[in-house]
Amino acid sequence: MSTVTSKDGTRIAFEQSGEGPAIILVVGAFNDRATGAPLAQFLKPHFTVFNYDRRGRGESGDTAPYAAEREIEDLDALIAKAGGSACVFGYSSGAILALRAAAQGLAIPQLALYEPPPTGGKAGNLAPRLTELISAGRRGDAVELFQTEGVGIPAPVVAQMRKAPFRPALEKTAHTLVYESTILGSLPTELIASVRVPTLVIDGEESPEVMRHAAQSLAEALPDGRHRTLGGQGHDLVPAAVVPVLEEFFLAQIATD
Repeated sequence: MSTVTSKDGTRIAFEQSGEGPAIILVVGAFNDRATGAPLAQFLKPHFTVFNYDRRGRGESGDTAPYAAEREIEDLDALIAKAGGSACVFGYSSGAILALRAAAQGLAIPQLALYEPPPTGGKAGNLAPRLTELISAGRRGDAVELFQTEGVGIPAPVVAQMRKAPFRPALEKTAHTLVYESTILGSLPTELIASVRVPTLVIDGEESPEVMRHAAQSLAEALPDGRHRTLGGQGHDLVPAAVVPVLEEFFLAQIATD
């Protein structure tokens, strides 16, 4: 494990592996770099992979007050570590963070986004309620609020998950749900239009229609966007299914530059 220091002094933990063009993995809600580790293993034969803990989770630090701009600065610090330019892969809400970073003009020559969720809806308006719950020490309630109203998981299913072995890990990262809600706020049309780098938006055939529609709509709105649906896949990130598509996109584009 290594670290970089972000603009505000926060230390961001990452693992570097492989050799080739640089690619940075940006994961989503409830995730740390453990989520990206299997993907990194598949990518490292052809890429130098930077797999990091977003601020507030894993071994990365955290500095108040939070703003989405701080996470963009974290990504910029990693890009600098990678040599000043890096392709970026974003998963779920991490895809929206990656998109916002590209819109800010970070040195991202190519962007791939897996299952970017809808923005500007319920998930993007939960931050005040989540903040209140976290401040009151009600981390479990914050998890369930995000799961039901933010993600749309049925309440009976969420109730069954209370005794799941992974529940403590969800509660450990509950404070970062405020960050996710902030990132998932409305994306202005002009922000999307400002992302002019080649961008591949991917969804899974088995995902809910609302997710698939969000992916296709985003791809159509991007100046250099393209859309791909993976047969038999859902929202979970399956490296064996995703990596061939990423390699085709990133390596083909690099070959033409």
